[in-house]
Amino acid sequence: MSVTTVDPSGGLTRDNLRSLLAAACAAVGLDAEGAELIKFTNNAVFRLRTAPVVVRVAGSAATRGQAGNVVRVARWLAAHDFPGVRLLPGVTQPLVLRGQIVTLWEDVRPTGRRPDGADLAVLLRRLHALPYPPAVLPAWRPMEDVRQRLAEPEELDPADHAFLLAECDEIDERLAALRFELPPGVIHGDAFCGNLIAGEQGPVLCDYDGTAIGPREWDLTPVAVGRLRLDYPTDDHALMVAAYGVDVTRWDGFPVLRRLRELKLVTSVLPVLRSNPGVRGQWEHRMRTYKARDLTTRWQPYR
Repeated sequence: MSVTTVDPSGGLTRDNLRSLLAAACAAVGLDAEGAELIKFTNNAVFRLRTAPVVVRVAGSAATRGQAGNVVRVARWLAAHDFPGVRLLPGVTQPLVLRGQIVTLWEDVRPTGRRPDGADLAVLLRRLHALPYPPAVLPAWRPMEDVRQRLAEPEELDPADHAFLLAECDEIDERLAALRFELPPGVIHGDAFCGNLIAGEQGPVLCDYDGTAIGPREWDLTPVAVGRLRLDYPTDDHALMVAAYGVDVTRWDGFPVLRRLRELKLVTSVLPVLRSNPGVRGQWEHRMRTYKARDLTTRWQPYR
């Protein structure tokens, strides 16, 4: 079942998210009553109380534009029995409602221990070994989503906006000069432990927004940057290196990929800075230290 309506009004807020959730659930015969908002950054994610279903609302033009690819990737991985989240069956996806994009997923309730860097490495090795998908995946264009978010920021200072645009230009130039060492192929695109869920049968991978054909070094970068920048309690990078067999930080191109990853971590919430005020303080901290070229101050996850 597919429903398409158009509402040209502005961005997402907690209030209109609830209304959108109710409309999406009604369109497919589900009940939104009591749903839990479990994430609201670059996407809004709800867990239904009345059914084992997760509802994901794209939070920006960038993620809305990626929704079709997300659906294709999820179906391809399911066809290969890859340990990943599964689309809700029996629903034509994605749904387009009031100008927003919604996808519905089978809920994977976290059970057992937190998946770590070794778990992620095992899944990445398996992903990287899969045959090319039958549907053509996009080429890796890492700056595309950053520039799209910069085109729809909420309450961004003009000077910060200009600085971030200049960063895009400079990093693009540096990326073009890189010589990657690993063979290119299918990449997840945002491979960090936050995109693993501890399922009953073992860890499963989620969030296919960035899945593309690109350099495998990029899939090894988020965990490495997490060790260097995020205030995490465990060293998932060491576990990942041991299980995957490659330490991307020893490659001379890593500083460029680190800068790109940190730019993404700064800009990911720009479209919801006003709508979700809880991220503002951490965003300001990240922006301030990124602009200062401070590579040692720790960041916290967005809440």
